[in-house]
Amino acid sequence: MSSTSFKLFGQQKPLDELLGRGKVADIALWRNKRLSASILFAITVVWILFEVAEYHFLTLLCHASIASMLFVFIWSNGAALLDLPPPRIPEIILSEKVYKDAVISVHRRLRWFIFKLHEIACGKDLKLFLKTVGLLWVLAVLGSSTSSLTLIYLVTVCFLTLPALYEQYEHEIDHLAIRGKQDLKRLFSSVDAKVLNKIPRGPVKEKKHN
Repeated sequence: MSSTSFKLFGQQKPLDELLGRGKVADIALWRNKRLSASILFAITVVWILFEVAEYHFLTLLCHASIASMLFVFIWSNGAALLDLPPPRIPEIILSEKVYKDAVISVHRRLRWFIFKLHEIACGKDLKLFLKTVGLLWVLAVLGSSTSSLTLIYLVTVCFLTLPALYEQYEHEIDHLAIRGKQDLKRLFSSVDAKVLNKIPRGPVKEKKHN
């Protein structure tokens, strides 16, 4: 069987199309390497600070504010001596459009998530409904055994690594998936022939018709 006749998870569309062909797909597939690396580095630093170093959020916020104020104080007082421009607040922080776009983007994704969850909960596709319930149950178990930040970090790392690795080694991964699928079929057939078929079963009683 050639790898072109099988796609992992049954997907036949390009990976970037499955991810939405937008900024999210560009980040996941490392089309913008600087942005993807920055997000991965930032989430790693946050995870190390809060989970490994056990930093508290309020303590970190206060220390960051103190460092920023000291930096601005030194810069503003040294600018007059060195004839340099005084420090200014970045335009991206003061821009109202940036915050509106961020809120609209979050609202759009939240609305899509609620709509899809409602559509699945209606029970039109029973298989998809059971898969969703199972996935939510697994996430609940993982959430009870580990911290939420660690879970978010692991999901983010997987999102930033697995799609890019699959796109780069698509044929090799599909080939391994084919072999794994065939091995599982042979295993199930062997178990069915050697174990399940040898289990004694009583005679099937025929129903009497009056």
